[in-house]
Amino acid sequence: MFAKGDNISVLDDAINGVVLKVNGKIVTIETEDGFELDYNEKELILIESSSDLMHNISKTNFTSVAKEKEIPKPRSFVKEKKSKKEEFVLEIDLHIEKLVSNKRGMSNYDILNIQTETVKRQMDFALRNRIPKVVFIHGVGEGVLKSELDFLLGRYENITFQDANYQKYGVGATEVYFIQKKNSL
Repeated sequence: MFAKGDNISVLDDAINGVVLKVNGKIVTIETEDGFELDYNEKELILIESSSDLMHNISKTNFTSVAKEKEIPKPRSFVKEKKSKKEEFVLEIDLHIEKLVSNKRGMSNYDILNIQTETVKRQMDFALRNRIPKVVFIHGVGEGVLKSELDFLLGRYENITFQDANYQKYGVGATEVYFIQKKNSL
């Protein structure tokens, strides 16, 4: 199928090269970087035959192989189906490293203050923009931020909150759902 001097491409890698020799079903190629590699002929696709001076790709071979490669492999996990209402989720990471550029010299009180102010700002933003779901990533730690977050969220009307999806966020996140009122005319 392949002859010395053919330009080829490797199917599962971004490697192109020239055939140096063919030994049965094993084809030795020289890559564009100058490496000599051995491949089974089934792993290669002919781009340009050494006897063909025009740059024609074997379309039937290429399209059939490309279609084989497009078949998605089954996933090992169950994908969560999202409703159209929950397409956008505002995720806010409350770790202090994500909120300020330098936390040196800040007391625990200062850090907690910045985190709670961020929660208030983001909740107001979500209410103004009618965002249906917000996830606050607070981490596990000693639970001080989580209890402060629970207290703060308890003061809002028309929301429900609970621990976030464990598979996606682990234990250290809280999700907030906004109960949207329908406008009556």
